[in-house]
Amino acid sequence: MLGRALLRRCPRCGEGGLFRRWFSMVESCPRCGLRFEREEGAFLGSLSLNYAVTGLALIALLVVWMVVWYPDLDARVATIGALAVLAVVPAVFYPFSKTLWAAIDLLLHRMDPQDAGTAWGGDPRD
Repeated sequence: MLGRALLRRCPRCGEGGLFRRWFSMVESCPRCGLRFEREEGAFLGSLSLNYAVTGLALIALLVVWMVVWYPDLDARVATIGALAVLAVVPAVFYPFSKTLWAAIDLLLHRMDPQDAGTAWGGDPRD
């Protein structure tokens, strides 16, 4: 599931085409009907995941700079580089965080029979 999610595919069935544009994801998988935000606030997991990856990228950049250029690190270069990381990484990782969080959510909360109507497109009474 996680591998399919890292390829921006449905974590359940592997279907692609989940994004209309880079920042616009479909509500459910066109093949299996899996809803990606099954409840209100479900996007907070992907938001947290995106923040974590951005933070790790920033820390890695700063550690590399400290190792390579210590003690002659130019503060202006470090600030501009850090701001670039803080602007680029969340934008680039956004769709991956959405599909990755959908996979994590599916792993943590397997579908219950009452989810059938909302997550699979079928009647929950079936």
